[in-house]
Amino acid sequence: MREKIQSVDLAKCYLLLNHGPVTLVTTAFRGRRNVMAASWVMPLDFDPPKVAAVISGDSYTRELIEASGEFALNVPFRRIADKVFAAGNASGRDGDKFVPAGLTTFPAERIGAPLVYDCAAWLECKVIPEAHNQQRYDLFIAEVAAAWADPAVFSQGRWHFPDGARRTFHYQAGGVFFQTGRMLEPFHRAHMNPPEKD
Repeated sequence: MREKIQSVDLAKCYLLLNHGPVTLVTTAFRGRRNVMAASWVMPLDFDPPKVAAVISGDSYTRELIEASGEFALNVPFRRIADKVFAAGNASGRDGDKFVPAGLTTFPAERIGAPLVYDCAAWLECKVIPEAHNQQRYDLFIAEVAAAWADPAVFSQGRWHFPDGARRTFHYQAGGVFFQTGRMLEPFHRAHMNPPEKD
């Protein structure tokens, strides 16, 4: 799988998350691993690149993140929305969720947590310990150690989704999802070729 994805410049990795997609958070520690769906995830800083994620205090993912000090953010394609939904509606304490949800993985480069196939992008993250934020707000801040994207949908710092199945998607609430839309071309062109000033 590694040969089919491209590294993303860490200074630009915020672009993989700033449109607000659903993510799959993967974790691992001493032979145990887990995956959960999460929407309350966002880029936080450029240099060094950081992300913020809300992880419930009673979740198995939280337990593994606190034990390992790391996690991965996987940005799934719409075509696996049913698998993401399955992973988000079961507990890892009842057993490995990857196989029942139909999710397959490959190794990360900088962390022990696995990365999930059929995703548009991946961020390997190392927790910056902030006990107060974690305990009071369930808020984790992490530095991005490596970032990757599928070049079929993200290259040169831009998303370019070729079809509906390979779009990212967003979760509202109550089982309602939205597919990422189209770029507003006139604005994109204006940004690339700003008008000359008088």
